[in-house]
Amino acid sequence: MVITMLASLPALVSRLRLKQLRLLIALDEQGSLHKAADVVAISQPGATKALNEIESAFGTRLFTRTSQGLEANDLGRCAIRYARLIHSDLAHLREEMLGILQGQGGRLVVGVIMGAVPHLTRALSRLRARQPELSVEIVEDTSARLLSLIDQGRVDLAICRTSVSRRPDDYDCLSLHDEQLKVVANPAHPLANTPGLSLEQLAAYSWVVFPANMPMRLVLERAFSDAELEFPRYPLETASTFATLMLLQEDPNLVALMPRETAQSAARAGQLACLDTAQVLRSEPYGVISRRGSPLSAPARLLLEELRDEPAEGLSGG
Repeated sequence: MVITMLASLPALVSRLRLKQLRLLIALDEQGSLHKAADVVAISQPGATKALNEIESAFGTRLFTRTSQGLEANDLGRCAIRYARLIHSDLAHLREEMLGILQGQGGRLVVGVIMGAVPHLTRALSRLRARQPELSVEIVEDTSARLLSLIDQGRVDLAICRTSVSRRPDDYDCLSLHDEQLKVVANPAHPLANTPGLSLEQLAAYSWVVFPANMPMRLVLERAFSDAELEFPRYPLETASTFATLMLLQEDPNLVALMPRETAQSAARAGQLACLDTAQVLRSEPYGVISRRGSPLSAPARLLLEELRDEPAEGLSGG
């Protein structure tokens, strides 16, 4: 179907109803208007009318009528995805309001970069001891993506860096923590037990690195540049902690850079070896970030208190 113009946002807000969005989800789950109508508890003619109203509100067809039933097209799958998000947000809204009414509990969504996960989990452990009915969602991602989630209102707080944003002044940085990095490898790596390794020695091996322009990638690039060494050619690029760990375990000749505490935790479990390097690598500090001018929820304020109480010697980021 050729689209000439989608409905404006004010038009969608005024015409769409929550029960219609629930119908979209049911249609996706059931594949049949008749079955979807039963799920939403309306008649089949009512469901047909509601679907026509939904497509009319958007100004385009969302489903293809087939002999097997209704099949969402690309626009329909997009609408269904956001219908699910809205439904989930309403469930979270009710959960948080219930917690407020009961004077405890509630819901908290916090974003975190890889190296700050140990810092966050310790703070959350103390917080949940005080608020056992608190529901918490942890979103681990890059700083850039976490800042985007803050902008969208999908996380309450994020432990990350604002330097990756073109508008760092849009955020409040509630506290700053230092970050030390470690070079890690498979315990069977040829240099695993060699003291005082130089970057030149490590340059001979293949690296797992963060994607371009990410803070930890920039640290490594600067270190190689300062040592007048060529940055490792043909690296494996990933921002995933799990992927990095799996790659190192699979190939004993790979090396990577990790936040100190994450690396030490994996080393204690026998999963990795922290290589003894002569050079100490540090990245820029990370902070507890929120959207400037946006008041924090009660659970977010409690978490912030716990994060501020974290002993300075226990901090490292990623």
